[in-house]
Amino acid sequence: MIDRQACGLLPDKLHTALRVPERPGAAGSGAPDGALLYEEMFTRGGFDGPFTAFYHLFALPSQREPAASCRGPAATHADPDAARPLKRRLYDSGRLPSGGMLVDRRVPILFNDDVAVLLARPDTTDDVYFANGDGDELWFVQEGSGRVESPCGWLRVESGDYVWVPRSMIHRWHVDAPMRLFGFEARGGVGIPEAYRNAVGQIRMDAPYGHRDFVRPAGPIASPGQPLEGPRELLVKKGGAVSRYALASPAMDVVGWEGTVYPVALAISKFQPKTSTVHLPPTVHATFSGRGFLVCSFVPRLVDYDPRAIPCPYPHSSVDCDEVILYLRGHFTSRRGALSSGAISLHPAGIAHGPHPGAYEASIGATRTDELAVMCDTFSPLVPTPQAANIEDAGYHESWR
Repeated sequence: MIDRQACGLLPDKLHTALRVPERPGAAGSGAPDGALLYEEMFTRGGFDGPFTAFYHLFALPSQREPAASCRGPAATHADPDAARPLKRRLYDSGRLPSGGMLVDRRVPILFNDDVAVLLARPDTTDDVYFANGDGDELWFVQEGSGRVESPCGWLRVESGDYVWVPRSMIHRWHVDAPMRLFGFEARGGVGIPEAYRNAVGQIRMDAPYGHRDFVRPAGPIASPGQPLEGPRELLVKKGGAVSRYALASPAMDVVGWEGTVYPVALAISKFQPKTSTVHLPPTVHATFSGRGFLVCSFVPRLVDYDPRAIPCPYPHSSVDCDEVILYLRGHFTSRRGALSSGAISLHPAGIAHGPHPGAYEASIGATRTDELAVMCDTFSPLVPTPQAANIEDAGYHESWR
């Protein structure tokens, strides 16, 4: 929910009749001239929160023949043995098998009641539509490129982009180049941290990004003469279970929309880091927030410039947060040696987080860092899944010797 957008055919006022305008030579193509368009209110927080109004060529709902489906996201299960004993853990996302469609091949590795951490390596466009009724989706594109198709239009995504898809929005991913994704399913939603908004909801001038940095969908995706003929099958995830529906009419038949709920993309390179005379806490890198978690971006930047400053992150016993970091590239002042791109660390609450032995002292005098990483802090413990156990580096904790 970045700001209000409007495109395509719209009535002068909400909840009033909107008809297909007169089009020369339009006989027999799509909805006839004068046909009534169908309004759909896509709401958040009941009827008190943000919303988007869609205008469809065909009446809703078009879902029929409901049935349980064995397709869709893998079920999320805890693996108690993968969480004991309490220790620092490292997962190699490169071990995840590549291929397939995102709708079927998203793999949960960590979760709690607020958020699930997901991995995926799709190389094929989804052949069904998908709507996640369990939460917003926030993906980071580590590699590859593609497009997200939704009623709002086409959203182009590239390597280095965050991609936000609202809860329950029908969509599918088109893969243009094989992708490597790191994602979050946020049960309580995803948004911009409140500190970055002014009293009227505008992104503040001192925020680390602005309205122009967000990419909106190019839409609407259909026109009165031509709805987009995509798949006629929809998968809906709710309560961890997936249901399948046949669609009586094209899912992408929206010819106009107006509102604040729509997919967006944000390049991590647009994040403007803050610096200080001495080391600042990780919260200054906050990029997105949700119930019970915070997503941060660590980007290349100048580091602390007091002559006595220690640029390396200070050791900390963060007793209320689990910390997950996706390492992408660059030298990290907190580490001896490099991690492979796509390595994911989990530092759980209950044991001190901190740099490798020697890294604290060695960082004195550094003037900049070229690190690139995505971090997620959660306020409830994260539970590993069996899929996480399959890609774990068992010797990671001992690297602090």
